[in-house]
Amino acid sequence: MEEDVSLRDLAVRVQAGDEWAATELVRRLESALGRCIRVWLRDSRLRRRFDSTDVCQSVLMNFFLRLDLGQYRLNSSEDLLKLLMTMARNKFLSLVERESAHKRDTRRDAGQSPTELGLLDDGPSPSFQVMVEELSEKARQRLAPDERQLVELRKQERTWDEIGAVLRLTPEAARKKHDRAVERVARALGLE
Repeated sequence: MEEDVSLRDLAVRVQAGDEWAATELVRRLESALGRCIRVWLRDSRLRRRFDSTDVCQSVLMNFFLRLDLGQYRLNSSEDLLKLLMTMARNKFLSLVERESAHKRDTRRDAGQSPTELGLLDDGPSPSFQVMVEELSEKARQRLAPDERQLVELRKQERTWDEIGAVLRLTPEAARKKHDRAVERVARALGLE
């Protein structure tokens, strides 16, 4: 398909279950995110501990799960890029923080990273889409029936006012209930 489909449009199509859109979105975003993460990993000690592909896939899985649960309302492709870059930066910083909290002596790690050795491909993993679908299904199973209804209404791009009216909640209560459910499920699935 054409390159002129915006990132935002692809994200909307992903929410509707379009597998081609998910693949295309990963294709377009993974290289940009990977480059950014590799810049952050310019310290050879960090490169030996972390692989940009792993960080990138973790960010994208988290993004797709939360997109599927209706957490994000993206108004433009720029919003999507900013969101993903922020997620990648936060993921990277939390990994570095966790690594330094363990007070590991990285001087002992003289080996090269799997990517540097040519053992890992920098391209998208063939199983990535399957992992995202399985993760989304597990997330939906962990939602209570009323939370599933809330997520479905959110995925239909309804406003919080509309959702609140359907569920007989204030718009703020509906939003908070949704956010708490997404955070609870993300924690239960081991996502940040």
